[in-house]
Amino acid sequence: MAQPYALAQSGGAAGPQGAPPPQGQNPNGMRVFLWAGLKSHSPGFHDYPQFLADWSKILTEHGAVVDGALHSPGSTSIEHTDVVVIYKGDAAYLSDGDKATLEAFVKRGGGLVSFHDSLCGPDPAYFATLLGGAKKHGEVNFTLEAPVPYTVVDKSNPIMQDMSDLTLFDEAFFTITWAKNPAIHVLATARIAPTRSAGDHKGEVVPQIWTYEHELPGGQPARAFVWMQGHTYANFANYQVQRTLLRGIAWAGKKPADELVNYVAPPRPAGRGMAPANNPR
Repeated sequence: MAQPYALAQSGGAAGPQGAPPPQGQNPNGMRVFLWAGLKSHSPGFHDYPQFLADWSKILTEHGAVVDGALHSPGSTSIEHTDVVVIYKGDAAYLSDGDKATLEAFVKRGGGLVSFHDSLCGPDPAYFATLLGGAKKHGEVNFTLEAPVPYTVVDKSNPIMQDMSDLTLFDEAFFTITWAKNPAIHVLATARIAPTRSAGDHKGEVVPQIWTYEHELPGGQPARAFVWMQGHTYANFANYQVQRTLLRGIAWAGKKPADELVNYVAPPRPAGRGMAPANNPR
């Protein structure tokens, strides 16, 4: 899966070395790289490998061309990518090579999407320049499992058109280093639950979903979309959440927000059903 795909002359995707694309793939779809990680935490939480498997299928079914890996992408892996989606614990621990790859990607206008603790690392001020906000590893800046009650603050934003003021059982973050110039655009906030780890931060209202439009020095305008939940893996399957994430991914890739949500696959050609038993494929 991590092997980069060659581009067909039509501008769509072909398999490695010009092989046909997978059946059902939209060859002209937006191109998404899923950067996941190894499983951490107890069952049901932080299931990064399952995300890579599930969302490879979900995004393909919604018309995207998908690549991905359990490690940071190399420059050739994302040479033609529209969006890098990150769901990996502490992804902000970046080598110099990782930084150079991500910065080059963002400078050419590539989009970033971050879920949950992907924005955690040693230098939140730096990572906030890419995502609009980031959190410091090692600080107690999380609620652990608790109700996360959303208040949608920008109901007119196309990304949020299916999201209501629902409450998820998940984890919220509160002590965040924010980008200043430009600042984030807040889509939804949550009031921090009174857990033991929240301490005096209980009751604070903190952004949990946002967008970020910016330019790195010498670069083109770029976009980022952040959803701070995903501690509880089952929440990725919530209808409202899933449609919001699909719209956020499309928006970050500078596509219409409904590009993925509204995709309808063309009918399969006649005679392309199950192979005869005596001629297995």
